[in-house]
Parts: sequence; C-alpha cells; structure tokens
Amino acid sequence: MSLNDPQWGNRGNDDGGGRRPNQGPPDLEQLWRDLNRRLSSIFDKKGGGGDRGGDRPPVQFNSRFLGGGIGLLLALVVVVWLASGFYIVDASQVGLVLQFGRYKESTDSGLRWRLPYPIQAHELVNVSGVRTLEIGYRGSEKNKVLKEALMLTDDENIINIQFAVQYILKDPVEYIFNNRHPDDAVMQVAETAIRQIVGKNKMDFVLYEGREQIAVDASKLMQDILDRYKTGILISKVTMQNAQPPEQVQAAFDDAVKASQDRERQKNEGQAYANDVIPKARGTAARLIEEAEGYKKRVIATSEGDASRFKQIYTEYAKAPEVTRSRMYLDTMQQVYSNTSKVLVDTKGQGNLLYLPLDKLLQAAGAVAAAPAAGSPEAPVAARPAAAISNEVPPQVVEKNEARSRETLRQRDREAR
Repeated sequence: MSLNDPQWGNRGNDDGGGRRPNQGPPDLEQLWRDLNRRLSSIFDKKGGGGDRGGDRPPVQFNSRFLGGGIGLLLALVVVVWLASGFYIVDASQVGLVLQFGRYKESTDSGLRWRLPYPIQAHELVNVSGVRTLEIGYRGSEKNKVLKEALMLTDDENIINIQFAVQYILKDPVEYIFNNRHPDDAVMQVAETAIRQIVGKNKMDFVLYEGREQIAVDASKLMQDILDRYKTGILISKVTMQNAQPPEQVQAAFDDAVKASQDRERQKNEGQAYANDVIPKARGTAARLIEEAEGYKKRVIATSEGDASRFKQIYTEYAKAPEVTRSRMYLDTMQQVYSNTSKVLVDTKGQGNLLYLPLDKLLQAAGAVAAAPAAGSPEAPVAARPAAAISNEVPPQVVEKNEARSRETLRQRDREAR
C-alpha cells in the first residue's frame, strides 16, 4: 500500500478510532480510551470481560504482536538515547567531556558526539568572552554598595572606592573543577586585594596621584591569589571608577583640601623667593671672598718683595756702607722732589739770574707723572718726573749738582776711613 495514498489508513466507514473519511484529526480523549480498553482486554484473565466499552469486540492476546511492538519500542528508545549524545560547541566555547563525573577530554568548536548519559556528560565553557565584576556599585556609580566601597587607609581615614574588574578564562578545566563558585571567588579576591593596598597607603595618595598605581598593584595581587587557588582565571584589567571621601564628611574634606592647596602655594612662593635671594647672596659672598683672597695674596707678595729688596740692599750695604747710604739718600730725595711742584735752581757763583720756563716744566712733569700712572701702576714713583725736569734744566746747573754730589761722597769716604 502506498504511503502517498490519501485514503491510506482511512479506508472503510470507520477505522475503529471513531474517525470517518474527510473528517478532522481524531479525538485524543477517544484515542486514549481506546488504548486503555485494548490494554485491559489484553491483560484480562477471563479473556472476554472487557465489554465496558460498548459494542466493540474484545481483543485477543497475541504474543507475537506483543513481542514485535516491544522490540520496536526498545529500538526507538536506543536510537533516541544514542542521539542524545550529540552536542554543538560554538567558536567562542570549549566543550568539556565528563565520564562518570570525571573529566576526560576537551573538544573544539563544531558538532560533537559523546556517549549518552549517564555514561558521559559535557560542559560548555565560554573562553573568549570578557567577564566584568563591579565592586562598590552596581550598574551606575550612583547605585553604591557601601559594604563593598568603604575602606580604611593607612592614616585612619575612610574613603569610598568603586572599581571594576575584567577577566577572562585561561584554563576552563581549572575554572570548572577546582572551585565551586569561581566568579564569587574573583569578587572576594578583588575586594581583599584593594583593601590590602588601600590600607598601606595614605588618603591623599589613594585619592589623587596614586590611583593608577593602585589599579596596577591590585591587578598583580589578584592574579597571584587566583593562581594560588588554581582558578584558571586571568585578570585583564582593573579600572578605578571613583574614589572620594564619604558624603557625610565631604564638606570638611573640601575645606581641608583648600587649606592644603594654600599651604602648598605659600611654600612655592617662599621657595621661589629663596631661589632668587640665595644665589645672589652666595654670589656676593664668593666675590668678597675672592677680593679678600686677592688682597691677601697682594699684601703677601708686596711684603715678600720688600723683604727681598731689603735683603739685597743689606748685602750691598755690608760691602760698601757709605756708598749704599748715599745712594739710598739720593733715591729718597728723588722720590720726595718728584712729587712737589717746586723747582730748585742753584745760582751760587753766577751774577745774573737765568730765566727758566717754570710753567712748562711743571706741565711736563705733570704729564710724565700721569702717563706712567695710567699705563703701568707698578712703575716707581721716583722715575716719573725726573727725566722731564732734567731735560729742561740748563747744563751748568746739572754739572754743579753732580760735582757737589761727588765731593760729598769723597768727604764721607774719608770720614769712614
């Protein structure tokens, strides 16, 4: 009989199920009643007592029919049981196969098959998705969870910290089998790590300059703890969402911050003034020290020079005391007369008065005295005006002075002998 025949299974006026041709689907209640009646007629010990359904004749027990139905049913159950072992693993997932509750193998993405339950089972774990935990708040920073957010700093101040932790799975086997609630463990570890780091730092460091450093340190500490417990979790990022003092003391904290800023500003102004004054004072002190050192060296050099000259003069004086004494006398008189504006003219032995250009002699002497002073301050004073005066004095005066000097020296030599 063809299955495409529209009258297949519907031939005759009635098929025993209460259905007639060209009618709708059979009544489920009627089918259920017919099934119960047939079963009752099969297992009835009397073999013909199942006439409660009306005029339908009782069904006789047929062991061959019963054996074929049970076999077909068993085959169908086996097929369904084997088909239950198929499962699909997405590209972002990893399948873990368990045999009698114990891990056996991991499967990649695609259509997979395992032995049906209760021999084997499987777990699908998302390993590429980034999981996020919010600590101190939920959803928005306004929805605070004070039990998690309030922490104590090293200087005994309470602050409100809200941060988020992002993590992925690096080992799904450890994630599934080593801890019963790994996500809760991550939250507890994150809160523990943040409290430990905040408790070792000052309040200003946590609120301002140390926020990034705290996030980095917390990420390292959390990873160490999770690796110690073998959770198979990798911390990817810790983000500080908000850090501030509690709302009850916010006004007082703002005042303290303003006072601290004023203190820093005044310290900076004082430091700037010190940076301006101290270098100048140090420069002045260094200049005075250098001048004093130069004066010291000049005095010492002058003293040493005078002592050396005195030793030399004393040596010559020991050889010829009278000559040395006369020379020293003449040098002294030369120095004295070179600084005076008077001109001495010896007119003894002459009847007429010589006319001398005294004004020009004085001008020449002043010019000669000024030139060495400007050019070489170390030049002897006695040598400055002597040449100019001697150039203008008449020869007879010079000869008389030289003759008188020689006569004086001869007399002193005689007296000395």
